Amino acid sequence: MSEKQPILGGAPAVGTGYGGGAPAGAVPGAPPGGAPSTYQGQMPAADVKDDPNMKAPGPTAPPPGQLEAVGGYENIGFNASALPPPSYDESERGAPPENREFKAVPTITEEEAREALLSFVAEHCCYGKKAAQEMNYTDLKSTSAFHYTLETFGEGRTTAWAYEPFIGQTIDVPQNGPAPGPWDIQAQPTAMFQNGKIEIEVPHTAGVKPCHECLATGRIRCFRCQGRGRLHCHSCNGSGRESYYEDGERRHRTCCHCDGSGRRRCYTCDGYGMITCTVCDGRASLKFYIKLTVLWTNHLEDHIVERTALPDELIRGVSGQISFEETVPRVWPIVHFPDQEVNMASKNLVAKHASSYANERILMQRHKVRIIPVTQAYYKWKDSDANYFVYGFEKKVFAPDYPQKCCWGCSIQ
Repeated sequence: MSEKQPILGGAPAVGTGYGGGAPAGAVPGAPPGGAPSTYQGQMPAADVKDDPNMKAPGPTAPPPGQLEAVGGYENIGFNASALPPPSYDESERGAPPENREFKAVPTITEEEAREALLSFVAEHCCYGKKAAQEMNYTDLKSTSAFHYTLETFGEGRTTAWAYEPFIGQTIDVPQNGPAPGPWDIQAQPTAMFQNGKIEIEVPHTAGVKPCHECLATGRIRCFRCQGRGRLHCHSCNGSGRESYYEDGERRHRTCCHCDGSGRRRCYTCDGYGMITCTVCDGRASLKFYIKLTVLWTNHLEDHIVERTALPDELIRGVSGQISFEETVPRVWPIVHFPDQEVNMASKNLVAKHASSYANERILMQRHKVRIIPVTQAYYKWKDSDANYFVYGFEKKVFAPDYPQKCCWGCSIQ
């Protein structure tokens, strides 16, 4: 092996023909010096019609059996396969949390309820403020909504063969040592409870092979003209003549796009019928290796307990008082919260998360209970009796029955 070949323990790159790739500034379809000038293989008997929207086909995988098996990775292919994580030892789980005192949230006054409604009215250009200013309150009923959330931060791993053009990079071949197991490779998320992804080359799994797409020539048949180097002229539809109007009469002339031949040079291969191989990028050889993909996913589910007519989804968007919060590798269900529906929701979601992610290693869990203040304000204005809701520490308002609103652009005071 030449000293200039940077392959460690493997065979040198195999390449013939156009293995060096096209020179800088060259036309993509033009072959390098000394190569055949046009495509010589099978091609259609007639020129194909041009499709300006045609895209180059995607890369193909090499035929089965071309790559040597790597210890511990014998059954993987080019499609990613999920890897079950190491089993979890329940003895590592901490003790359940002790009983805790849950504080009640503050209530609001009649003055605060009116100020919240006036702010709500000011945000709607067609709402009048007179009703908010003059209404008489008949009752304020303060309750609490409970928002329980459970987050499970998991790590999933998949492996698959991958390849890239061989451009002389160092190759870590199996002869350098046994490949580590997929769960033995160190990988750390950038932050807990945030989705992330990283791709890692498994050590000691790489090698160099001739490109299967171009058969180690660096060039393939042009996908647009199918190797003919010419295309059916779309301007004249292959007739060689085009129509034009002069003095109100329709006349014909030689097509200026194809000079009357009905054919045009393929602009993808510049008439050569061949293009640089899209798989090896003209290098004729490929580096193969096993790729480990680590995917971190934060699974979040919640449950809202809210027993008034206020829509539950509004509770998610406001702040409240965090009554309970815990972050540990494995949480225990909450069992001592004053509202039994919260306890049951915690029990069900914790059990669900414990069995839902069999192909992920659970790194951390977090759950909490927020208490959100909700006040239902009953009032009378003129001859109408109605109510609205003030909720969250932001004192948001939900008032679908506000009596003084208009949608026709009129002026209301």
